[in-house]
Amino acid sequence: MKIAIITGSAGLIGSEAVNFFAPKFDLIIGIDNNLREYFFGKESSTDWNKNRLEEEFSNYRHFPVDIRQTAEIESIFDKYGSDIKLVLHTAAQPSHDWAAKEPFTDFSVNATGTLNMLEMTRLHCPEAVFIFTSTNKVYGDNPNFLPLVEKETRWEIEGHHPYFKEGIDENMSIDQTKHSLFGASKVAADILVQEYGRYFGMKTGVFRGGCLTGPNHSGAQLHGFLAYLMKCAITGSHYTIFGYKGKQVRDNIHSFDLVNMFWHFYQNPRPGEVYNAGGGRFSNCSMLEAIVLCEEITGKKMDYSYSETNRIGDHIWYISDLTKFKTHYPGWNWQYGLNDILVQIHDGISSRLRSEKVI
Repeated sequence: MKIAIITGSAGLIGSEAVNFFAPKFDLIIGIDNNLREYFFGKESSTDWNKNRLEEEFSNYRHFPVDIRQTAEIESIFDKYGSDIKLVLHTAAQPSHDWAAKEPFTDFSVNATGTLNMLEMTRLHCPEAVFIFTSTNKVYGDNPNFLPLVEKETRWEIEGHHPYFKEGIDENMSIDQTKHSLFGASKVAADILVQEYGRYFGMKTGVFRGGCLTGPNHSGAQLHGFLAYLMKCAITGSHYTIFGYKGKQVRDNIHSFDLVNMFWHFYQNPRPGEVYNAGGGRFSNCSMLEAIVLCEEITGKKMDYSYSETNRIGDHIWYISDLTKFKTHYPGWNWQYGLNDILVQIHDGISSRLRSEKVI
């Protein structure tokens, strides 16, 4: 058999990966114990998505297992062994603010959980491709010390800077910078994945995501920028902008486009490699620009306010340079731009809210 293990399988990227890989593998093992509900509340539960996957894919098997529980994880790997050809690790505690509330939980999920997945792969299916969803937060707040210029609706980098054309590349330092505790736990995981590739020769790949988004995102105030913003636009809920005049810029990549990057890597892995993965210059916006787009798509004015206090370690301007990945895998390109993403998020959230009789 050809088996893929996907952690965080009911989350945004995990569920997109199930959609993508289910036709390509004999069996998809999903590992997800819905910790997102514990992190962000019942409204962020991923149970609806888990149920959808079980209904739609006959070759999907769900395990509500915590990735920190080594014995339970090992029992899965022991059962399927060398038939496991892909391990896609997307499970995480994803919020800087939340990490500061429970540092032990954050580190155990992000770092120890990743170590568990790597070691079980090494022991039971060392030839499998191991793909890790990292984050641009491994660069800490180094991007904030770039020469930035304030424009009418956004911050932008000076036009003469090497990062102006394509964005920030993988050579930016991850050292001597403020990461947030979340960023620190993801650095630990990121380096572990690289090391299992370089030290043990495993087929590991690290993808440092910008804003990962799409219609199946269970957005919350502390995580899931575009999905939570659109949810507020649809429901009329209040939204708070934190700092930087609302001009902070993010690049946004559709979950399908990211998972398609994984597929290209899987077919021709480069052990221990690291790639920035975001919307790049193709798909990015400031907070203010995103609000305008949400208002245009919903036909409603948003209820929002501004707080001078920015989130600790938050980026003022971040756009990913994907040149390295596109050079290694020239067959890949983005399929969904910013407007496509927001329309899909709007339609997905509206459909779920109608089914829950919220709207």
